[in-house]
Amino acid sequence: MKKTAILSVVILASLILAACGAAATPVAEPTTPAAAPTTPPAEPTMPAAEPTTPATDLGGRTITVAVENAYPPFNSIDEASNVAVGWDYDALAEICKRANCVPDFKEAAWDGIFPAMQAGEYDMLADGVTFTAERDEIVDFSTPYVTIGQVLLTRSGEEGMDLAAAQADDSFLVGTQIGTTNEIVAKENFPEARVKSFEDFPGATSALMSGDIDGVVIDTVSAVGFIGANPGKMAIGPTLTSDEQLAFVFPPGSDLIEPVNAALASMEADGTLQALNDKWFKP
Repeated sequence: MKKTAILSVVILASLILAACGAAATPVAEPTTPAAAPTTPPAEPTMPAAEPTTPATDLGGRTITVAVENAYPPFNSIDEASNVAVGWDYDALAEICKRANCVPDFKEAAWDGIFPAMQAGEYDMLADGVTFTAERDEIVDFSTPYVTIGQVLLTRSGEEGMDLAAAQADDSFLVGTQIGTTNEIVAKENFPEARVKSFEDFPGATSALMSGDIDGVVIDTVSAVGFIGANPGKMAIGPTLTSDEQLAFVFPPGSDLIEPVNAALASMEADGTLQALNDKWFKP
């Protein structure tokens, strides 16, 4: 009996220990495959891109603008104040207000300006430049901002001259500026020997007023500018052309073309461009 009791105790203890051991290392429950998610997992996302500056916003950039400061009404130095004034200055101020830039005007001689622009010596040329296919081969242009003609500028009292008579008169001399479309038109209308090309238009108009030449081939708007600067001394004579388109000039491939064109388009749309043209180009 004693052995049997002891054996019973031993067996009972073994059963208790076995139960405790089973509890210490539980057996994993059988699993079933996980159900497929009802929505696909989100794709990995890249960090949000920084806001980009629109192509028409120059970000406060300073641009160098070539001008002669001798071509009213586009650009000249006001004698009373010694301040540079003209359509170019007003127009560029408005363009840069809309395109977020700062114009830095640089005085430059007309002769050689296109090779300088082609080489990128300036960011932009604003000088009442006529678009031509030949020029377009070496530089780039903005959209035109005005269409004008060319005239024969005369001394006051002589504006009623007959063009054919002047062309036939071997003593009639005309002046213009070298390297311009005006020089081309002058030589198309008068014998080359009677065409005197000056470094700039102030030289040509001074020669006209002093009687050294008899007419100046010049753009209509520039004729108005020189007449305004010399009241009672000159007048607009015969018209020679009527389809010249003026535009800004840039080095080839310039990134300024798009923002300048966008500014010009908005200025045309809201009447600002016409107001500037009326202010500077009308008598």
